[in-house]
Amino acid sequence: MGMSAEEDDSTRFKDQEWPEVEKAEKLARGAALKWASGVFYRPDKLEGLEEYRIREIQRNSSIQSRIKSTVQSYLEGVSTGLEQLHSATADIQHVQQALRNICQSLASSTDSFQSLQRLREVAVEHAQLGSVAQTLPQLFSVHKLLSETFDLLQSHHLLEAHAGFMDLESLRDSILFQLHHHNLLSSSHLASVESYFRGLLELNDALAQHLWHIVAHSTRLVSEDPSLFVSTLRIIEREESIDAALLLRSQLPSGFLPPGRPKCWRQKFFQVIQDTIVASHFQAMPSNAQGQHLAQHLAILQNNILAELCVVKDLMAQCCPPHYNIVAAFAAMYHQGLAKHLHHILTRELEKQELFTLLQWALHVYPSSEMMTHPSLLPEVDITVLGPLLPVDTVDYLEETYVGKVQASFAQWMQKTLEMEFKEWFSEEEPESDYQGCFQTSLPMIVMKMLDENIRVASLISDTLQQKLCSMALEELEVFLGSLYEDLVGFGKEHQREPVTSKCYVPYLLSTLNNCQALSTSIAALCEGRSTSSEASKMSPSLHVALEKAQKKACQLLLEEMLKDLQPPFAQMPSRQWLSGESQVLSSICEVVEMHMKFFCRTHKPMSMVRSLHSWGLTAVGRSVHCWLASFREGGLPFEYCL
Repeated sequence: MGMSAEEDDSTRFKDQEWPEVEKAEKLARGAALKWASGVFYRPDKLEGLEEYRIREIQRNSSIQSRIKSTVQSYLEGVSTGLEQLHSATADIQHVQQALRNICQSLASSTDSFQSLQRLREVAVEHAQLGSVAQTLPQLFSVHKLLSETFDLLQSHHLLEAHAGFMDLESLRDSILFQLHHHNLLSSSHLASVESYFRGLLELNDALAQHLWHIVAHSTRLVSEDPSLFVSTLRIIEREESIDAALLLRSQLPSGFLPPGRPKCWRQKFFQVIQDTIVASHFQAMPSNAQGQHLAQHLAILQNNILAELCVVKDLMAQCCPPHYNIVAAFAAMYHQGLAKHLHHILTRELEKQELFTLLQWALHVYPSSEMMTHPSLLPEVDITVLGPLLPVDTVDYLEETYVGKVQASFAQWMQKTLEMEFKEWFSEEEPESDYQGCFQTSLPMIVMKMLDENIRVASLISDTLQQKLCSMALEELEVFLGSLYEDLVGFGKEHQREPVTSKCYVPYLLSTLNNCQALSTSIAALCEGRSTSSEASKMSPSLHVALEKAQKKACQLLLEEMLKDLQPPFAQMPSRQWLSGESQVLSSICEVVEMHMKFFCRTHKPMSMVRSLHSWGLTAVGRSVHCWLASFREGGLPFEYCL
């Protein structure tokens, strides 16, 4: 079954243009061959071959008819679309021609339009003149309205005066806006308008001055005549609304902001209150104010601030809009003003008592229920929001300064106390005795009482100040014990030089021993009572050494005095009377030792120092006797040499 040359070319062309067709045809032939081989693989199946052929011919005919119908409908749609495209093209060409005609007409009418420019200018001028004609009656009445508004203001009709003021201001702003809208607002025009409305500026200043005077006396007026204060607030809120509207309009492309806007009178309201608070309460203290005057000044501040805050909460808060938060605002203003006032007070040199008063008031009185957390102020006043009145570094500086001044006072006072004690040692009367019969003076009681009182006072401020003062007191005690040691040395030298001037030499040495023992006990109790840690509760090694050094010096002087009293009996020991037993040397020695032991018994327990002194004395006596015997055997040295 060969094909003609035309069919062959057509097939080749289709294969070249649609390669997928050839591939699909091959797949279809392969599938048909596979199906036929599967169906007719047995001879008995060949009988139905004719039926299969007829059925497939019918099915192919049905498919081809459906394809032809679909293609025909598509062809009809394409034909309709082409007709519509031709129609649209014709319409476009018609419109283009019409536009060309219009452009030519406009070009030929340019001269006619230019002749209408003058008419346009006349129309604009007519509109302006019409606006001016409508405004003329109001312009002619400006001076009369100004006079009436001034009269209303003087008679305290604030709302009526402000209404008239707003009318005048609205008229001026309307004129300026019209000039601005028509690009006519030159500097000369602006100056002319302001010159004509110069009385409006004076009225504005007078109204503002009147309002700020009322605001400055608001805490008094709310209890006497709250209507004036309420009218003032209404005027301020009116001006705030006008400010907001004008600012919003000024953001438009053709926006205009009149001169003097925004006024920000609400902000000025709070500024006037703050200035009034500072002027009323926080003026500088006199430079010669000392001591108790500061406490009185702070007490007056406390009473006045608390009273005014109560008035603000109970009365003024009822007159102000809620968004003012007037109670919290007043509290913040008082807090800031008071902080600056205290800083100003700290610029001058303060005494010890003034420092204590200031710290105690700022840290304890101010945030307490006696002032800022008073039940009448809660919950509007929140002290946690306000913060501390004095910064932490300022408090640390004041505490260090206070400790330094107390230390200087300690040193001076202890020196005077020690001088009085030293003079008392040369008294002809024995020192006092306690209930146990032990010698004592008032020295340890006076010293520890002063230290304890100052530490207790410091605890009223803070635990840190208490610890600082306690550490400083222990350091000063160490210095004091060093001075006591030096005085003991001087006391011993003075007694050796002129024994008559210190008739109660031994009793006062013993009282010094008892005083050191009392100081040791008191210092230990002080360390335990003022410290929380076990290490800090122990006495420092240097202080312990200073105590022992003073006690040992007193014991040394007592031993020297006892050996001095034993020297005369010892001088008789190598005599014939002593060897023969006729001398009373031993009884004299026993009497001297017994006398001193009676004195030694008048010391407090523990008596380790006295027992050491006793053993030290007996050892010294034995050593002296042994030395004399050895020297007597060798060459007969005098006994006094051994002593």
